[in-house]
Amino acid sequence: MSRLVYSTDQGRLCPECGYTQCQCNDDSSTVGDGNVRIKLETKGRKGKGVTTITGIPLAEVELKKLLKELKQKTSSGGSVKGHTLELQGDHRDILIILLANQGWPSVKKAGG
Repeated sequence: MSRLVYSTDQGRLCPECGYTQCQCNDDSSTVGDGNVRIKLETKGRKGKGVTTITGIPLAEVELKKLLKELKQKTSSGGSVKGHTLELQGDHRDILIILLANQGWPSVKKAGG
């Protein structure tokens, strides 16, 4: 019996459930490749800068804990949208240091 493992239409499939986004463990769903990218976005925000952090492979509950700690250390507001952390203001340099000290091996600035 052969089972479909990769599809050019959808990409890599989960060996257990057969979906591209694994449906096996919904409670601990993690998205991210481990390459943490930090970038400043201003489009669609009326000129206000928002620092976004993507690529952290943690569950949503753990992302919220991490965001709370980062908000306290940068003295700013923020939120979790999907699997992206958003912090108000430009905190890229400080966040690179903070995340590297927490043990994330690949923390990079993304964008211009």
